Formats: sequence, C-alpha cells, structure tokens
Amino acid sequence: MKYSLLLVALLSASTLFGTQTVQVQEFEPVVVQTQTGSVEDKEPVILEEDKTMLISVVGQGVAPMNTSSPAQAYALAKRAAVADAYRMIAEKVKGVKIDGQDLIKNMMVKRSIVRTSVQAMVRNANVVETVFKEGLCEVEMEITLSHSDF
Repeated sequence: MKYSLLLVALLSASTLFGTQTVQVQEFEPVVVQTQTGSVEDKEPVILEEDKTMLISVVGQGVAPMNTSSPAQAYALAKRAAVADAYRMIAEKVKGVKIDGQDLIKNMMVKRSIVRTSVQAMVRNANVVETVFKEGLCEVEMEITLSHSDF
C-alpha cells in the first residue's frame, strides 16, 4: 500500500514538471449579453466606423440590514445596483484583468487567491428601468457606443 501511494505521488510530480506545448490562437472579439449575470457567446462583432453598438446590462443591489427607514434602504440598494451596472458595462467594453495565485504544499492546494479588476471611464450611460422588490433593487442600464468613442 505504501509503495502504491509513493508511485502515484511520483507520477503526479512528474506530470507537474513535464513540459507542455501550448498553441496560441489569434484573439477574436466576442459580444457578451449579460442579464443578471448570465453569459452567452455570440458571433464575433467589430464596431465599424459608421455604426453604433447598444450595450445593455442589469445591475443588482441589496440594502444593508441596519437602515433607519425604507426610503434609506431603497436609496442604498439603488446606489449599489447602479454601481454594479457601471461595473458590468466597464467589463464589457474594456475587459477584466485577472490575477491568480496558488499556494501548494504537499501536493495539495493550501490557498488560492483570484483578484479581478476593471479600469475604465463610463460616460453617457442611461438608466432604463429601476425595479425594487423584496429588498433587491435591479437597475437596467444601457450605453450606445460608436467608433469615434475610441
């Protein structure tokens, strides 16, 4: 039993240190439709000079438990939903930077850290609809992009 575990550990270690050949393919832009977090891949789309593109997202926000009135709860939930919608628009337009780090000890993952960040300026986004139900605020926001914006 000891030897079989040792053999499995050696085989696992040899696959970790083995060389791999990775084929890199050219990046193709993909339009992503987001409705409260769902993602669907569509045909690749390039923003042409004489055309515009409409991006629509739904941001969600929840009020904190320690609000002093229903009006304050509504205002805080709406602010959180608008901030979430702005973040989603920035992710679609500029992309997301992802940094990851894993700590492995004794062939086991001890700690895994993933950090995501977005850096963008969002202007002229319009709130289309605001829905507040059962403590959850949903804000539908859209932005129209043209080639001259870039």
